[in-house]
Order: sequence, then C-alpha cells, then structure tokens
Amino acid sequence: MKSAILAIVFGLAGATNARTADRPQRNYFVYVCAESDDTVHKLRYGPSGFAEVKSISVGAFPAETEGPHGINISPNGRYWFLSIAHGMPFGSIHKFDTANDEWLGDVTVGLFPATLSISPSTGLLFAVNFDLHGDMKPSSISVVETSTMTEVERIDVGIMPHGSRMNAKGTLLYSVNMMSDSLIELDTFKFEVSRTLSLFDSATDEDLLGRISMKVKPTWATAPTPENRIYVAGNGDNVIYEIDLEAWKIARKLDAGNGMGPYNLEVTSDGKLLIATYKSGAYVAIWDLTLGEELARIKTTRRIPHGVAVSDDDKYAFVTLEGVGGEPGTVEVYDLASKERVAVADVGKQAGGIIFWKGAQ
Repeated sequence: MKSAILAIVFGLAGATNARTADRPQRNYFVYVCAESDDTVHKLRYGPSGFAEVKSISVGAFPAETEGPHGINISPNGRYWFLSIAHGMPFGSIHKFDTANDEWLGDVTVGLFPATLSISPSTGLLFAVNFDLHGDMKPSSISVVETSTMTEVERIDVGIMPHGSRMNAKGTLLYSVNMMSDSLIELDTFKFEVSRTLSLFDSATDEDLLGRISMKVKPTWATAPTPENRIYVAGNGDNVIYEIDLEAWKIARKLDAGNGMGPYNLEVTSDGKLLIATYKSGAYVAIWDLTLGEELARIKTTRRIPHGVAVSDDDKYAFVTLEGVGGEPGTVEVYDLASKERVAVADVGKQAGGIIFWKGAQ
C-alpha cells in the first residue's frame, strides 16, 4: 500500500527541468548513450538546473544506425569508453578524452558488445559480447588493453552475457548470462570464470553456461556492497536476487511484482538503497536493502526505463528512458532522500547506457 501511494504522489512530480528549490549546490555530470541517434550526451545537474552540456556524434557509418550501447569512465576519470554494437559484423569499443570528448581510438571486439567494466588494478577493460546474431549460443567477454586499444583475450561465457560490474579492486567481475539464467564470477587476473551460479535451479555446473534457460532472464548484476552482496535483475520472473558472495548462493528474493520487468540496478555506496528500473512496468523503484522493502515506486515520464547511475555522494539517481516511436530519449533525476523525481531532460532517441562522471563545484 505504501508503495502504491508513493507511486501515485511522486508520479505527478515530474518537471521539464529542475525546480529551483530542489537544485543542488554543486554540479553533477553524466554521460548518456542515445542508441538510435548514434550520439552520446553529456549532461549537468546543478545550481543552474538540468541541461545538456554537449552532444557528441559517434560511429563511422553516417548512413547507418550503429547503436552506442554501453559506457563507462576510466578509474582516473580521464577517459570514457563506449561500446558500439553494429559492425562488419563485429562491434567495437571506442576511447574518448573527458576533457574535450575527442575520439582517441577504437578496437574491434565480439558480436554486439554491451556493458563495459574497467579494472582500477590493471586498467584492463572487460566488454560483454551480447551477440544478437543467429542462433542462441554461448558468447564471450572481450578483454581490452586501453592504452593501445588492443583486444588481448576473449573469454567464453554463457548465452547472451549482459549487465556486469566489478568489485572495488577490479579483481573480480560479476556478469549475468541472460539466456542461460546464470551469474558468473570472472577472475580478471587469470582471465577465466571462477564460479557459476544458476539462478533457476541453484546448480553450479559449468555446463549450465551453454544451456538455454529463459525463466529468469537476468539482465544486470551490481557491484558488491560493503556486506559482500550483489543484486541481479530477473527481467523474466520479476524478481531482484540478492546473492551472498561468500556462500555463493541466493540469500533473498525481492519481488518486483507481475509485469514490472526489472532491468538495470544500482546500489548506493553504503549498500543501503537499491534503485531499479522496471522496464516493462515503466517505473523507477527505490528499495531499502536492510528491510527488504520497496520504499517508492515512481511512474516514469516516458515509457521503457533503461539505465540507472547514482551520484558519488549517494544523493541522486539518474535514469534513462528509451521512449517509443518518434519520441526523444529522456533522463530523469531522483532525489534519494525525498524519494522524488526532481528534474527531467530530453536527449537523443532510445536513451540507454548511462554513467556518472563526476561531481564538481
């Protein structure tokens, strides 16, 4: 009942820009991919409101839609990296300078690269190759040396690997296999899968990586929390899975509700709040992880919520909305203290991948 009330109240709280009373005293910057426009947008939320700073054209084939999909920032904040799904036939990873957003180089990887993670220990980038081509079969994760933009390894994993994130040291990568209903732990030094967990039947047999299973359809795995937990979005069964990394088992299931389709997740750095996009239901949800309760479920201003990124001080969540048909993509800002949407800005079509860059005065 509480969630339903909050959804009704806060669903009416949208704005085309930040209301003056809600604006923060510092600036927050995010990068957002517009997959159907082949653009990346840099946005600023701060004392002057919520607005686009720059629109950056990406890709090499002006006559075709190449699909910028995943995006991440180097640990030192100097570079941003982008996965572009469409190639001949493979996809590619591109490197840009955050100072001026100039393109610095690229490398060809696997089929339809999606989420990107970068190790602060080694500087190596790990790109999951989602592979939408042909029959469903096991795919891979590409390892890229980012100074020279060279693919140094391609690691076999399950069917349609998608959302992935690393531990703080960058020694372990956690990634889901959407059509294998499984979660993997990858050793980033040894370049091998160290553990596999089935989200459907709790088995841990490596053969599961090649087995088609589509009950859970996991789409995202978060970085580990201070309590050594990660959270996995079950897009197919409307469940958010809490994984105990020490025991390597499902510790708890958070029920999102029928027809919600949780898609992307982000946890605040203190491990207290989880923000989820409900792609099918067109809601953003905020969960209290101590209580295991949904504190707010907020109707989005457009359909198909996609990505979510949390600011470095845990005060705000930035959410992308793909939109439908000829609609532009949209980015919404949520105040995590009030559980309220405080700003909205339009970007290019099919806004998807998003990453927080920095906070600054």
